[in-house]
Amino acid sequence: MNKVNGTEHAMTATEPMDKLWQENVSDRGLHEPALVIDIAGFEGPLDLLLHLARNQKVDLSRISVLALAEQYLIFVETARRVRIELAADYLVMAAWLAFLKSKLLIPQQSKDEGPSGEEMAETLAFRLKRLEAMREAASQLTSRNRLGRDVFARGAPEHIPDRRASAYDANLYDLLSAYAGLRQRQAVTQVTIERRTVWSLVDARTILTRMIGDISDWTALEHYLLRYMTSPSERVTAIASAFAASLEMVREGQMEIRQDGAFQPLYVRRGPKRGSLQAAE
Repeated sequence: MNKVNGTEHAMTATEPMDKLWQENVSDRGLHEPALVIDIAGFEGPLDLLLHLARNQKVDLSRISVLALAEQYLIFVETARRVRIELAADYLVMAAWLAFLKSKLLIPQQSKDEGPSGEEMAETLAFRLKRLEAMREAASQLTSRNRLGRDVFARGAPEHIPDRRASAYDANLYDLLSAYAGLRQRQAVTQVTIERRTVWSLVDARTILTRMIGDISDWTALEHYLLRYMTSPSERVTAIASAFAASLEMVREGQMEIRQDGAFQPLYVRRGPKRGSLQAAE
């Protein structure tokens, strides 16, 4: 059976080969004839063979390669009479199929004559299967969703402002403490160190040597230093220097010193050596 433009009719070997050419502009998109084959297990255009095989309607391994080669050669002969430039595109395959047909019909005499017809038929079936796999892969690629046509990417993310509100739990004391700490950190502190008046041991010994002649009984050491201690800073250096100088004079015998207890006032008077010196004078 041969199906052309939705109608079915029987086609025998005696019918003209021109019926193999069918114009189908809407399906093919080109004003060129289509190849129609009629073999056991399949009927239709050659490019439909792989489509039916993918739908498991036709098994490529069970198609008669001999019948396919015979009908292909008939098609080429018809195409040569209609359009010689179109037939030239099929000459290479036609020659190979003719050689395959002869291999299948004529028994192989020796193994040195090259591959047998069965091996060449298996090679053709393998190439058809590989073509079917490539068309299947191409169909899967073209049927996938395209970005911008079938699916769309997510839009630019919107900026969500982050608003934070601070809540403070504090009383008046906390507020004043925070303000005072802030002002203290911001304040510029300038430290000025004033020059201090320091008594040397020489100065203290000179003053004590001059006053020792008037000290006949135990008298507090600070009593003779009051006029020199005009400020608290001078009091410290005057007492320290006078105490060091008095110890030196005690060692020389010019002065005696005593203290009634810890942290008690210091008392001084003339020493025996100082008294003998005054008597000699």
